[in-house]
Amino acid sequence: MAENKIPYKIYLTEEEMPKAWYNLRSDMKVKPAPLLNPGTGKPLTAEELSPIFCEELVQQELDETTPYIEIPEEIRNFYKMFRPSPLVRAYCLEEKLGTPAKIYYKFEGNNTSGSHKLNSAIAQAYYAKKQGLKGVTTETGAGQWGTALSMACSYFGLDCKVYMVKVSYEQKPFRREVMRTYGASVVPSPSDTTEVGRKILAEHPGTTGSLGCAISEAVEVATKNPGYRYVLGSVLNQVLLHQSVIGLETKTALDKYGIKPDIIIGCAGGGSNLGGLIAPFMGEKLRGEADYRIIAVEPASCPSFTRGVYAYDFCDTGMICPLAKMYTLGSSFIPSANHAGGLRFHGMSSTLSQLYHDGYMEATSVEQTSVFQAAEQFARVEGILPAPESSHAIRVAIDEALKCKETGEAKTIVFGLTGTGYFDLVAYQKFHDGEMSDEIPTDEQLAASIAKLPKVE
Repeated sequence: MAENKIPYKIYLTEEEMPKAWYNLRSDMKVKPAPLLNPGTGKPLTAEELSPIFCEELVQQELDETTPYIEIPEEIRNFYKMFRPSPLVRAYCLEEKLGTPAKIYYKFEGNNTSGSHKLNSAIAQAYYAKKQGLKGVTTETGAGQWGTALSMACSYFGLDCKVYMVKVSYEQKPFRREVMRTYGASVVPSPSDTTEVGRKILAEHPGTTGSLGCAISEAVEVATKNPGYRYVLGSVLNQVLLHQSVIGLETKTALDKYGIKPDIIIGCAGGGSNLGGLIAPFMGEKLRGEADYRIIAVEPASCPSFTRGVYAYDFCDTGMICPLAKMYTLGSSFIPSANHAGGLRFHGMSSTLSQLYHDGYMEATSVEQTSVFQAAEQFARVEGILPAPESSHAIRVAIDEALKCKETGEAKTIVFGLTGTGYFDLVAYQKFHDGEMSDEIPTDEQLAASIAKLPKVE
């Protein structure tokens, strides 16, 4: 199709929305390493996971062979409130950059949570309700996941207990109030409401918290209260499965206009957005049907891929969760209080870690001030105020487009715009006032944390 026929926004119809999630692991020749019981060192069974997670989600977590898993009709109907989401051609950004590159972004911010997190939140709440549970517990970093889960639980009449990383709780009070509007209880983590929280506070007085801390507290509460289960907004296989709707819609939209991307870029914290965006494209790559350059972008303050080690580690700081083999900085690592709260996790999805380890994708880290420079540049020409997390992908998309300007190559770049930044205005204020700094962990700090990794045979 002729270049001028491609619209600014490519929308799909409701009939073109995915009816099944794509299980990327089904096409992986080398499967992700299994979750281990920290007590026995043996792979966790469905029976061992069921006291923590909903039963059907346990099955999804362990399923490595089923390529497509049907999306229940009730979830599809809920999706229709905010999906399909648009794939946008960034014509204005291209023009301002003076690049021959073609830039597209998949915009996931058109729902109350302001992010892609609702794709999995509604699924996990649905399965909890179907199981007859009273409620769920969770952690949240920047607040997008907590907001999404609060909304999903409100829809299904479930109780929702959220442990919010303390620094984000303080930086983003309005995000907290949206959660409370949907009926959730929100506690800054680490807190004195749990045994593990009190232990962390004793060991790290005055800590600003981390996702690892909040996970520990949420898991403790779920396992000690009958009728509750724990749900997670990233990292796990089940979450990447639900988020595959992002990539499936993106590929369908591109295919409608005969567009094949050269570079696919996503921000990476725990892996849900990146894993969802790249899923069908990575599937083609694994099957030998096509090739793409796939780039994970993480904060320099929490560089799991680029400076971590590939090893078994606890997913939480309190060391009560299962062990996952992943790229990790060590579960005791607490990153600096940067403003990309959703990317402040010490590890990475086991699925993405295996793909990165096997050379199917690459990773880079970027500093906070350069991320906000890109965010501002994007906002001024594309009319969307991006979340700090999303802006990591924007930074590298701009950099790749400028490389095309130097070489004259008209590459097609696709990146994930995970959500909006309207609850992140304190961060934008610090950037504009020149009060933002780039805090990067030293080799000594990382070595001290990595030295505490559990010994796994």
